[in-house]
Amino acid sequence: MAELKDRLRSDLTVSMRGRDELRTATIRMVLTAVTNAEVAGSQAREISDDEVVGVLAKEAKKRRDAADAFRQGGRPDLAEREDAEAAVIAGYLPAPLTDDELDALVDAAVAETGANSLREMGAVMKRLATDVAGRADGARVAAAVKARLAGA
Repeated sequence: MAELKDRLRSDLTVSMRGRDELRTATIRMVLTAVTNAEVAGSQAREISDDEVVGVLAKEAKKRRDAADAFRQGGRPDLAEREDAEAAVIAGYLPAPLTDDELDALVDAAVAETGANSLREMGAVMKRLATDVAGRADGARVAAAVKARLAGA
């Protein structure tokens, strides 16, 4: 079983005992998303820690996007709740990549794939997918790859 999933379950128990409503609700939501990922497809299966990190990254992005939408809609109270949920989820994600680390990964992926034009961006993105999972937003990675290939 995935260690991260076990950690989420034990943290859920701790937060329930501590009557931490926000943390309990957020972890429950994340565990539901993990379970949905496990039963998606033609056959149910146990997902790996890397896949759990991917689910967590998606859920964190949903919270950030929702917070932005609430701010634009004039609902700072709801935006604050979404930000708090995103912070709880971020505690389970690996440390985000710095710009220098991302640039180094992009350079290595470009060299490995032999890409030299924007038409080959998909191959570079595919190569980077596992390296940046949960550590960098897809739009940020795409922008770095595009900048690197445009300057190549």
